[in-house]
Amino acid sequence: MAKLYFNYSAMNAGKSTVLLQASHNYRERGMETLLLTASLDHRAGIGTIGSRIGLEAQAQTFEPQDDLFVRVEEKLKVGPLACVLVDEAQFLSRDQVWQLARAADRLGVPVMCFGLRTDFQGELFPGSAALLALADTLREIRTICWCGRKATMVVRLDSEGRVLEEGDQVAIGGEESYVSLCRRHWDARDIGPNGQLQISL
Repeated sequence: MAKLYFNYSAMNAGKSTVLLQASHNYRERGMETLLLTASLDHRAGIGTIGSRIGLEAQAQTFEPQDDLFVRVEEKLKVGPLACVLVDEAQFLSRDQVWQLARAADRLGVPVMCFGLRTDFQGELFPGSAALLALADTLREIRTICWCGRKATMVVRLDSEGRVLEEGDQVAIGGEESYVSLCRRHWDARDIGPNGQLQISL
């Protein structure tokens, strides 16, 4: 039975790399995949999923109003589909998470979503909240804090290296503005012995 998977982590844990490797594994065996990414994330180029280690692949983009069940259904009319892989899944709407769940349940296509769980203020993204509620399988992709513990949170820094406490939930680009931390150091706003500890409002 096909399942809906949510693979989540803090920033810079290699989510896109894992997604691209999974797609490569399917295609290497002659199996077709559908890659989706948020239209607002164009760091690697519009309609491109890119990893920090240089891997990339073309993908279809989605916007909040798109019906992803219909997108999968249309792809199946062309031929067999082994898996749907969604990058930046935190930007899915709740309705879209349901659409992907129905694609797994009704169309029999596994759906693997990759994204952040929380934002820099420690709040769930809407898409991530829906995936945590609806996914059949949750998988954490781990990265580490400067102290060596597992990083589960992220802070956003301003141009002077100060930790921001306020701002828009979504800010595309500037990955150097984010630091992944364990919960203890996120709570202390401690980005490490070489970092600034000032808080910017």
